[in-house]
Amino acid sequence: MKELTCIVCPKGCRLKVDEENDYAVTGNSCEKGAAYGYNELTNPMRMVTSTVKIQGGNHRRLPVKTSGDIPRKYVMDCVKLLDDVTVQAPVKTGDVILADIFGLGVNIIAAKDM
Repeated sequence: MKELTCIVCPKGCRLKVDEENDYAVTGNSCEKGAAYGYNELTNPMRMVTSTVKIQGGNHRRLPVKTSGDIPRKYVMDCVKLLDDVTVQAPVKTGDVILADIFGLGVNIIAAKDM
């Protein structure tokens, strides 16, 4: 049995996920918590936030993020991928910096105008 704190809402329900009983979730006060507990043990997903180099901007780094969640196993690969990325200003919030990373249908997008 794994214990988790749900992060879907500010309540922070203490979840218990029974791996031996088809990942049954208890302790949740809503269905989103049940889905979070199940997914966290069967297919954990994360959003990635980072920075990339930018030329011609007000700062040397541009904040970026994934446009959606990616499998946790790709997080470090994603961060390493961003090490070699340099963009040219101007950039608008939401501009696609890298499209369809790792074939997941998720983009790296700008998180700030610069």
